[in-house]
Amino acid sequence: MLFLIMLAMISCKEENKTLLPVNIIPAPLSMVEEGGFYQINAETKILAEAGNAEIKNVADYFADQFKRASGIVLQSDEFKDGESGKGIIFKLLKTADSLGKEGYLLTVDKKKIILSAVTADGLFRGVQTIFQLLPPEIYSETVKENIQWNVPGVKIYDKPRYAWRGMHLDVSRHFFPKEFVKRYIDLIAMHKMNVFHWHLTDDNGWRIQIDKYPKLTEISAWHVDREHQPWDQVDKPKPGEKATIGGFYTKDEVREIVAYAAQRHITVLPEIEMPGHSSEVLAAYPELSCKGGTFYVEPGTYWPNLDILCAGNDQTFEFIEGVLDEVVELFPGPYIHIGGDEADKTRWIACKKCQSRIKTGNMKDEAELQSWFITRVEKYLNDKGKRMIGWDEILEGGLAPEATVMSWRGFEGGIEAARMGHDVVMSPGTHCYFDHYQANPDFEPRAIGGFTTLKKVYSFDPTPTELTAEEAKHVLGGQANLWSEFISTPKHAEYMSSSRMTALAEALWSPKENLNWDSFRQRINEQFKRYDVMGVNYSKGSFAVNFDLKFDNQKQEFAVNLTTEQLNPEIHFTLDGTAPSITSPVYSATLVINKTTTISAAIFVNGEMKEAPSVKNLVFHQALGSKVKYGVMPDSRYPGIGESTLVDGIKGSENHTDGLWQGFEGDSPDVEIDLGSIKNISSVTATFYQRWKSWIFLPEKIEVSLSEDGKTFAPPRSYKNTIPANQDGRIIEEFKVNFQNQKAQFIRLKAKNTGVCPPWHDGAGGKAWLFVDEVVVE
Repeated sequence: MLFLIMLAMISCKEENKTLLPVNIIPAPLSMVEEGGFYQINAETKILAEAGNAEIKNVADYFADQFKRASGIVLQSDEFKDGESGKGIIFKLLKTADSLGKEGYLLTVDKKKIILSAVTADGLFRGVQTIFQLLPPEIYSETVKENIQWNVPGVKIYDKPRYAWRGMHLDVSRHFFPKEFVKRYIDLIAMHKMNVFHWHLTDDNGWRIQIDKYPKLTEISAWHVDREHQPWDQVDKPKPGEKATIGGFYTKDEVREIVAYAAQRHITVLPEIEMPGHSSEVLAAYPELSCKGGTFYVEPGTYWPNLDILCAGNDQTFEFIEGVLDEVVELFPGPYIHIGGDEADKTRWIACKKCQSRIKTGNMKDEAELQSWFITRVEKYLNDKGKRMIGWDEILEGGLAPEATVMSWRGFEGGIEAARMGHDVVMSPGTHCYFDHYQANPDFEPRAIGGFTTLKKVYSFDPTPTELTAEEAKHVLGGQANLWSEFISTPKHAEYMSSSRMTALAEALWSPKENLNWDSFRQRINEQFKRYDVMGVNYSKGSFAVNFDLKFDNQKQEFAVNLTTEQLNPEIHFTLDGTAPSITSPVYSATLVINKTTTISAAIFVNGEMKEAPSVKNLVFHQALGSKVKYGVMPDSRYPGIGESTLVDGIKGSENHTDGLWQGFEGDSPDVEIDLGSIKNISSVTATFYQRWKSWIFLPEKIEVSLSEDGKTFAPPRSYKNTIPANQDGRIIEEFKVNFQNQKAQFIRLKAKNTGVCPPWHDGAGGKAWLFVDEVVVE
């Protein structure tokens, strides 16, 4: 019973049937609008299948929310299978295996609502659909008067695409009160998601009561006050300085939150970080470190993150097992997350105990020591009836036998794990880091960096095309992460997560072939109304103008379409590089550009520019659209748009992740451009990027050589860099080599990467990045 989604389909058996608006997110697998409606009022009864407490709990959940919003107490009664009835009927199916664990069937006509599923999980997901069919006021916590509680007539068959649909919340960097954690869980439930990943421990605070180790909440849960300083520029703690900022959840509070989530059919996944990101533990128990001494709970950025639990110390594992014993008792879900990310091995290299462990265990190096560490912890969890999950760094040195991998550094770790036969949850920073900016930083609250828009999240596909059908079965689903370095209040956390959670929910629930950005963009406006009723602080998405560019090599012209995340925006633009105003032309149709042009465009609302103009530089030159051959390929994380990147006529922006730059990690670009015919060359200009804070440096020099036949090249001419590596800011620099109208068809360009980060750099000795864009040939 699989149908294509039919959100716009109208199936009216009677011409006079009223059609009420339907805006469901995530979009159902199949929906037919029947017309008409069922009205819920004081006469309505809730009929729950007799003898099943789980069904009754879901029915009560619906009735409780309806009472809060309407003031109406719906009467309950039992419903026996095979009986006919009027009202809202909740029942379980015995044979509809195709629905799976979370699927549901929903039928609404003028006499009744029937919600059925194979499990109570499915019924609960169906209740979220009923809420979305009702007016937005259903989400109110106070009674709303004069509302017609009408549910449109529909037939819905629905189930999720992925089994794991998660949201993460970091409460270590900034502590959030119990009430907000519950509200966050409500948002997860509203979106038919099913995992709450609770990041409970990190360098900045330990947030869970452990009876065996009371210092974790006496010392590790608190840091000194640096709230007046930017997170990435805090002063270090001073000896004797009182720690006053932080907090923790008591065991009773944890149980309350876990039960609250369970009522909403959400599994809570606790994360206890190890072996790295554990300096807050060492502040309380320094004997678990490699070097001993005094440690502090960090009040801000802690990088490089050198301090780590000592893998050669048996006390470390006594501590871990003691902690996990109490964690396992609190969380009934199948998984425990052990972190495992960014574990710097510097201390292990210098530690006699760790080196002895490596030697006696016949390990090759510290990477294998980490694998041994993780495997030991996994075995302990397995013996407790739990499965272990960790960030993709747990792959290093060999993956623990039964481990599940959460892939955050792109998709590569997940691909590797799936090919090894391990389950995977995809959570790449490119699509799923909600601590990134979602619109122009100049118009947004402070974020850690990055740029992950609503539309980018909506495009997320957890299953890489590189996987075979059998390997793809190991992709459980996806998850978004809300790290809280720059997020200190519930209001800010809601703003960063709510709208993008809506996009992620549909990307993970709805079938791939049914995902439609234009439809979603229409429906999210109704979601915003629901958020307004709930008092949620949310973003309406980016007001930036995006450029959809298509180059016709034969005509040597660009077709330019202006797009935005906004619905039916008023876009004004210019073609001379000046900022647009309300008197500039209004965009209405494709622009055709056939010469070097700077396009500037912005959205205007009520006569005022909503956000800074978007600018795109199109450069026409002799190499535009030429063939390019690479001696060294760019890194797969920064491929640009492929082999045409360097001669596509599109200049990259100050954001090196905009998809227009090619990145080389430690490597030196070596490219050959074929102009197609012999031409007179007066200059070759390559554009490079520098931002040392991102480990990106300008090349030491470039060399350009020319050839008529592609075999014999003239001696190269060079251009040397003159800009210091430690110059602050984002630097875009053109390296130009001049010629005297020399004839050539082939151009060879080499750019010398500095190789490694300089000694003064935080990443000293690590591979340096080189980013290159357009190679302009005049």
